[in-house]
Parts: sequence; structure tokens; C-alpha cells
Amino acid sequence: MRRRILRAILLAVAVTGFVLGLPLGYTALQLVEDTARGSLTERAQQIATTLDDQLAKQQSIDIDAVRVAIPTDGRLTVISAGVTKATGPSPGDDPLAVELTIAQQGTVRLEVPSGPMHTQQAQVTGLVLLLLALSVGTGTVVALVTAQTLARPLGHVAARASRLGAGDFRADEQRYNIEELDAVSEALDTSATALARLVQRERELVGDVSHQLRSRLTALQLRLEALAEHPEPDTAAEARAALEQAERLAAVLDELLAAARAARAVGAEPLELRPALNLIAEEWREQVKSQGRALRVRVPDGLLARATPARLREAIGVLLDNALRHGEGSVVVTARSEEGTVVVEVSDGGAGVPDDLAAHIFERGVSGGGSTGVGLALARALVDADGGRLELSTARPATFAVFLPVPKAQDVVGISWKTPSTPR
Repeated sequence: MRRRILRAILLAVAVTGFVLGLPLGYTALQLVEDTARGSLTERAQQIATTLDDQLAKQQSIDIDAVRVAIPTDGRLTVISAGVTKATGPSPGDDPLAVELTIAQQGTVRLEVPSGPMHTQQAQVTGLVLLLLALSVGTGTVVALVTAQTLARPLGHVAARASRLGAGDFRADEQRYNIEELDAVSEALDTSATALARLVQRERELVGDVSHQLRSRLTALQLRLEALAEHPEPDTAAEARAALEQAERLAAVLDELLAAARAARAVGAEPLELRPALNLIAEEWREQVKSQGRALRVRVPDGLLARATPARLREAIGVLLDNALRHGEGSVVVTARSEEGTVVVEVSDGGAGVPDDLAAHIFERGVSGGGSTGVGLALARALVDADGGRLELSTARPATFAVFLPVPKAQDVVGISWKTPSTPR
């Protein structure tokens, strides 16, 4: 995009310089020639007038009387009554000449070398070229500044859209004072909010449906197991057949839920947590330090989890921001492996979460510190989108736990570890 903008502006400058430069150069050359010829014509007219006066008084020509009007390097040739008189050095080839008529059918021809005029024309041409070069140079600088001014926000908007596609639903407050780009940013923020709410509603719906179906299936299985012990053989056989169908239905439900989680986590990949969390911490360390607090990361080497780098960065970022806004003391990020899952915890030394908020802390619009109450709900949606879950493990001190799935063995073989890059 930057190159296209730069090329477009430079092309406009080049066309403008070409369209204006040629007429300007031609006009400048003609102006120099007209000025030189006009000056020479004025001298020739003075000489012709003087010679006409001489002829009117004495019927003879005295060239010495007009010598003062002849340029130093000029040559005067007077033809009168068939007599030719000349004075001055030869002007060389292709001189600049002016010829006027005088009395008695005579002529006055004044010539000067054309070299000085051509030299002046060359100087003027050089000046025009210099002006064009300065114009092109100025246009190039303007093009570079304009290209960078436009390309930087366009790149930021593209990166914002890319992060949105990767599951980063956090609003971006940066604006560019460009109406169209600001409108795009507003649209992206609106879309991010809508997607976050959609993911959250999907999570809640899947959770509610799963809970209700499992509860009903469990109750049905218990009734069928009781019927399977019925003394009537036919009744017991039918109950066992129904119980088998209920068990198959439960297995299908588990498969559907697993498929739904896999579909949500399609962008997730095996991730080494120690470098990933250290990189996230580096983004926040200065902000934590500015409040006189410390940020510590305690993660063992080789701890692997399956997650989308952008979603993990934003979810942990929400928890760190929450610890800075509502907590006190040092902020600690730890990670450990626990029963087939990986747990990342973010805690601080503050007073913790009030009891009346603990049960609703992840609900949108719920906040204990005057904030919007969107961050934790969004963080939970991001983690859930990768097939994990986010919980408040302890209220005092506040400790949030992110449970991430462990990558499968076939996903780990033959891959090279990459940590998420720092966003621009």
C-alpha cells in the first residue's frame, strides 16, 4: 500500500513537472532571446536615428559619431548610396543580428556574438531544471510522508482485522483523524463486540444444553437400569435395549460437544508457555512498574498447551489489566500441568473479589471498580473459544485460573516452537 501511494504521488508530481516544465523552459528561452534582441534593436534604432540626422544635414555618414552605441563585441555595418562601411570585430558564426533601414535606401546592420545569449539561456534552463528537481524532491518528501501517514494506520487496521479473525475481540481505542479509517475502526470495534457476545452466548447455550441433556439422560439411565432388573423378562429386555440406546445417545452427545469445542478452537496450536507468557509479561512490565508494583512469571520449561497465541495474549492481558486496576502488590503469573490440562494462574496481593461479586464476576456489565465490566466476560469467551475455560479459583486474594487443553501427541511431533509476536 505504501509503495502504491508513493508511486501515485510521484507520478502526479512527474506529470505536473513535465506539463509545466516544458512550457516554462521554452518560455524562459524565448524570454532571454527576446530580451537580448530587444536590447540590440534599441541600440540599432539609436544608431539609425543618428545616421539619419547626419544624412539629412551633410549627406555623408560618420560612423565614429555612433561608436558609443555599438556594443563592445558588436559589429556595425552601414550601407548607404552603394557605399558599405563597417566597424567592430567579426561576431562569428550564427550571430545575433538586427537590421534597420535608414535614409537614401540605406540599411544599418548591428551584430553581436550569440554566445553570451546562449550562455544565459543555458543558465536559465539550468535554473528551470533546478526548480523542477526541487519540485520533484519536495513532492517525493511529501509523497513519503503522506504514504507513511496513510500506510501506518492502514497497516494497523489490517492487523486489527487479522487479530479479530484470530479471536481477539478487544476494542481498540486508537484513531487516526482520518474519517474513513476511523469509520472502519468503529465498525471493527462494533463487530468485535458483537462477536464476543456471540461467542459468550454460544458458550452459555452449549453449557446449558449440555447440562440439561446430561441431567435428563442420567435420570433416564437410572430409571432404565431399575427397569432392567424387573422380574418380567420381556420388560427387562426392553429396558436393557432402551438403556443401550440411551448410552449411545450419551456417547453421541459427547462426540458432538467435542466436535463443537474442536471447531471453536480451529486456530489453536501447540504452544510453549514459558516464552509465550514471558513475552506477554514484557508488554505489561513497564505499566506494572509505573505503579510501583512488580510482575513475576513462574513457568517451568517445556510446558505445552494448545491455544491460539492471539487469544491467549488478550485473555492474559485482560487478567493483568484487571490485577492492575483492582488489585495490589505484586502480580504473579504461574503455570503448571494438572490432570491432563494446563493451568495458568494470574494473582495479586490485593483484598480480592467481594462475596457479592464472586458469583457474577464473569457476567457482562458486572464490575466492582467502576469499569465497563466487559473485560473478564471477554477473556472467558476467548479462552472458551480455544476449548479451555477461565475460572475464579480463589476470591481472596484474587486468583484467576485459565485451564488449557494439552496438545495431542500427533500435533507435537515434528513442529518447531514459535512464540507469539509482539503486536504493532
